[in-house]
Amino acid sequence: MIKNSLVKRSVINVIKQNILLSGLLIFAVCGVVVSSLIPPQILKHIIDNNLVPEKGSGLFVLAIAYMAVLLFIGLFDFIKGAILTIIGQKIIKEIRLEMIHKLEKINALFFSYNESGAVVSRFTNDVEAVSSLFTGGIVGMMIDCFKIIGIIASIWMFSEKLGIVTLLLLPFIYGITRLFQKRMLKVQMENRVLVGKVNNHISESLKNIEMIKSCSKESYMENNYAEYLLENFKTVEKVNFYDSVFSPIIQLTRAVVIGFMVILSSGQLNYLGISLGMVAASIDLISNLFSPIENLGMELQSIQYAVSGIRRVNDFYNEPEDECKNNQIKADDVIQNREEINISFNDVAFNYEKDTDVLQGISLQIKPQEKVAFVGRTGVGKSTLFKLIMGLLKPAKGSITINGYDVYGIPNSEKRKIFGYVDQSFHMIKGTVAEQISLQDESITKEQICNALDFVGLADYVESLKNGIETEIAGDSLFSQGQKQLLSIARAIVTNPPILLLDEITANLDSITEEKIVSVLQKAGHAHTILSISHRLSSVVFSDTVVILENGRIRSIGSPETLLKNDDWYRKHAALERLTWG
Repeated sequence: MIKNSLVKRSVINVIKQNILLSGLLIFAVCGVVVSSLIPPQILKHIIDNNLVPEKGSGLFVLAIAYMAVLLFIGLFDFIKGAILTIIGQKIIKEIRLEMIHKLEKINALFFSYNESGAVVSRFTNDVEAVSSLFTGGIVGMMIDCFKIIGIIASIWMFSEKLGIVTLLLLPFIYGITRLFQKRMLKVQMENRVLVGKVNNHISESLKNIEMIKSCSKESYMENNYAEYLLENFKTVEKVNFYDSVFSPIIQLTRAVVIGFMVILSSGQLNYLGISLGMVAASIDLISNLFSPIENLGMELQSIQYAVSGIRRVNDFYNEPEDECKNNQIKADDVIQNREEINISFNDVAFNYEKDTDVLQGISLQIKPQEKVAFVGRTGVGKSTLFKLIMGLLKPAKGSITINGYDVYGIPNSEKRKIFGYVDQSFHMIKGTVAEQISLQDESITKEQICNALDFVGLADYVESLKNGIETEIAGDSLFSQGQKQLLSIARAIVTNPPILLLDEITANLDSITEEKIVSVLQKAGHAHTILSISHRLSSVVFSDTVVILENGRIRSIGSPETLLKNDDWYRKHAALERLTWG
């Protein structure tokens, strides 16, 4: 279906690793199909040879055989279901392991186009859909097709005329089934969308409850909720209508067909020329014919759904990967002397989409332990520039080097020893306070963690917790927003990297907390090269150099004092900020 198919390879691997299980599955499938055709034949013999007057005995043996075959049908069906479940879970495991391995190598550009929820759905919904293809879709369709063929062959053996009638009946039954299933699927999809709207509305209401109350928008939110519920109720009514109508129509069709067959076989007409036992067996077979035809419609639906999942999984697997890193480069090679860290931007250009440059012609030299702030309007490429500096993205043109080493070629495993990155929000992980800082890196010692906490001024607070740095984090209640930002700085500096990257870390803080953060960063500036993105010009006064970005280019560069004198944009925004913040 797609070149380099992850799904195909995973399925083949699972089958190769479970030859015995796969063989048992084939045996169970054959058993289900064959054994399901035997009861009508036994029923024919019971009636023709034992219940019709003046016939021989043997009813007890046939009754036992009939029940035994039904038992075998159930047994084979159980074995089939159990094996399909086991194989399905193994396929899911294989695919997800391959996908997580792929995720580690995938180009960072992928995450610029895909939200986290969309990526998670690839690992959950799409992989589950793939599993359903092999556990129910294809195997179920094969069984039902064989059952239909077997039933028609059995009926044909009784009477060619009845076999022709049965063949003519197939398109009619299938047409009715597909008509209802398509309509039900359409309504169910609408219902899923509306259920999502209802759930999302509840989530938004809870998240923004304070704003809703302060703006007196309770009635507005209630009316929207009522509207979503009404629309959802209408789709549920449609689903219930189709569900309630479909079953009686199928039952009525079955009754008409059986009645028609009985009339044709009656003594008055005797059109089919078959015995009473054959009539009973044919009724049983025709009754059983409806079930696999109904299942075929559902299985086709399932396969169509699964195929879309396969495509999405394979599309993910075929996403571009990071170019091979030079594993020979070590952090110690790049930073042989912490006091001689030179960062060079060499005519750097970058675009997310072809012919649409986000950055262009960026050339800049950053000296050892220099503090540089990047400022500019939202969307000028400041955060993109940081991703380029860390080697997460590759420039479309030019290069960024540290002491002559291209950052994109440095292995990701070495980068934490070179860069310390601080975002404007702190992302907690499951674990202790110490693990929030070490990120469960076993090479980071307890002494390093304590030193990092002491550096940012959180040592006393953490020590006051029940188990100190070994206190388990059970939520967001232990630390305030400002303390979380200090934790993020501790996480960044715990490996003592020579370069710190600060991405608008004071954006969501009050002025008092901001001053505390800035004082910590001033202390860090004595031993680190600090590159920062700031939306408040008041924060850049502690920087040696300010780089103003505009339209993807460097508009101006200089010290805060120089720019205040010579750059109109900087002077205007500094004055506006003083007026706003006081």
